[in-house]
Amino acid sequence: MRIGVVGTMVWDRIFARDQRREPVEEWGGISYALSAAQAAAQADWQIVPIMKVGADLQERAFAFLRTLPQLQLDQAIQVVPQPNNRVELRYLDRERRCERLTGGVGPWRWEEIAPALPALDALYINFISGFELELDTARKLRIGFPGPIYADLHSLLLGIDANGMRVPKPLHEWREWLQCFDIVQVNEDELAILADSWGDPWRFAAEVVGDELRLLLVTLGSRGAAYVAAPAYTDQPLRWRRPGLHLHKSLSAPGPTASELIPAEPADADGDPTGCGDVWGATFFFRLLAGATLRAAMSEANRMAARNVQHRGASGLHHFLKGQLGT
Repeated sequence: MRIGVVGTMVWDRIFARDQRREPVEEWGGISYALSAAQAAAQADWQIVPIMKVGADLQERAFAFLRTLPQLQLDQAIQVVPQPNNRVELRYLDRERRCERLTGGVGPWRWEEIAPALPALDALYINFISGFELELDTARKLRIGFPGPIYADLHSLLLGIDANGMRVPKPLHEWREWLQCFDIVQVNEDELAILADSWGDPWRFAAEVVGDELRLLLVTLGSRGAAYVAAPAYTDQPLRWRRPGLHLHKSLSAPGPTASELIPAEPADADGDPTGCGDVWGATFFFRLLAGATLRAAMSEANRMAARNVQHRGASGLHHFLKGQLGT
């Protein structure tokens, strides 16, 4: 199995995390998802990072990536002249924070990303910066890649104000974006942004799943996570698609949807929530690809997200998630 991971490495400077007075600097962004993917992957799987790295942090980035043994680093990583993404995080409380972005690598064009696809069985996309893919590229990816595509929308629903602060923004072409993926992950606030014109976010969720978007996942922080599954959903994502699939105009499909809340695992109240959503999504998708049921994959994702709270940063996280390293 070869799974592509699209995202952006971010150098984080974190304030007021777990009550520390001094800021902490470390790798963040897709680093958390790659670590969780490494922990969840079968021993004979290969993980192919598809990302652009700024030349200013090239050596430091590859030093981190080489600590994850199943990553294929010579396949689809580009070093670009733009400054690498850097984010200043300030926690307001346990689950809310504000972010300020500086630097920033550009999005993937279709002709850049297409050569990596034939060797892949599945694709995990995490919109860490929100600029990893433009809609036209995502559409071509949907039609040109026959395997299952997972997307954590995250920063696709964030804009940037004049001071570089990340601020919520509506996704006006949400329908077109949702048609590009088989599974979509959002948190509760992001679901509310998507459903702004619908009133009830959960009615929105039930009506947008269908033949294209088969599963919508909503992380709920300390309450756990919920799913809304389309009638077309099954627990074997590698069998969902065939080459030559074309996009439909309608998202919804006839038949009843299914939904359920999977409660969270207990987590350290004084721990570090940075990267929990990224750990959750990568764990879920990799366990689902390995043959776990929907509920089992979600339960494992909840467990790993709770475990992530006990660890500081992405360095060594894959060992910690597998129980091989102390705090």
